[in-house]
Amino acid sequence: MAAPSAPSGGRSGVIAVLLLLVLLAGTGTSSAQLCTSFYSHSCPGVYDAVRSVLQAAIAREQRMGASILRLFFHDCFVQGCDASLLLDDTPSFQGEKMANPNNGSARGFEVIDAIKSAVDKVCPGVVSCADILAIAARDSVVILGGPSWDVKVGRRDSRTASFSGANNNIPPPTSGLVNLTSLFAAQGLSQKDMVALSGAHTIGLARCTNFRAHIYNDTNIDGSFARSRQSVCPRTSGSGDNNLAPLDLQTPTVFENNYYKNLVYKKGILHSDQELFNGGSTDAQVQSYVSSQSAFFADFVTGMIKMGDIMPLTGSNGEIRKNCRRIN
Repeated sequence: MAAPSAPSGGRSGVIAVLLLLVLLAGTGTSSAQLCTSFYSHSCPGVYDAVRSVLQAAIAREQRMGASILRLFFHDCFVQGCDASLLLDDTPSFQGEKMANPNNGSARGFEVIDAIKSAVDKVCPGVVSCADILAIAARDSVVILGGPSWDVKVGRRDSRTASFSGANNNIPPPTSGLVNLTSLFAAQGLSQKDMVALSGAHTIGLARCTNFRAHIYNDTNIDGSFARSRQSVCPRTSGSGDNNLAPLDLQTPTVFENNYYKNLVYKKGILHSDQELFNGGSTDAQVQSYVSSQSAFFADFVTGMIKMGDIMPLTGSNGEIRKNCRRIN
């Protein structure tokens, strides 16, 4: 049965209310939405500018690709992907760089500075440091042989940082599987995402201080592999702490699935790495990536896109920093 018609005055009032609701809904959701086309008109040259500087940096030092990718991880796990990690300490401001997971190991900040300068020559004051880091993380993977994806952009930069968040939210290399799963879940990432994103350790180097306990104390490690790592990492704490070893024994500058193959042979350099293949719930997923690099690549891309969506600042929140190291 048809509803009775409203009086003309009532109908116009209803229409006005509906229009207001539509407008309010638009302002509530569009500002929080990242998209791949955000810079299509305002800065279409951003991607070439990022890639040009990054390619040169990786050509000078191939490890740099892993360092930039790690910056993105450590940024997103602390109050979202907002470039808070890039902020320097000042007498009145405590950033995240001196927190335990970053102090002495987070690197590549000068490359991000150089990219920011190049981007601002193309389109001054348009692209955030948070977006630059997200794009550079993708390009680092691609340059070293990994998969590509369309990066969602539109983030703005934080005016704050969290020293305690960096200490508590970023999974330490001593983590067990339960703790790893919990810390990723706190960021809205599943255990499947966690195993796939851990594949970022197919590139880069680890410091002795982060794998010493694993190579001397753990039993879930190949004996000859442990002894070979001990040659660069003395047992005594404080001795050789910054000595480096490859996270992926065979190809630390190529993004592929050897990381997972190493885990099957108990040759993960970090305790947290080997936990992914240690008789637990993630063994089958590791085996699937050993069998299929394309499966790893697909899940890694899915995880990176999800991680890039963690609590972005959009709309009028945050700012577009002129200098990635300090607020405006």
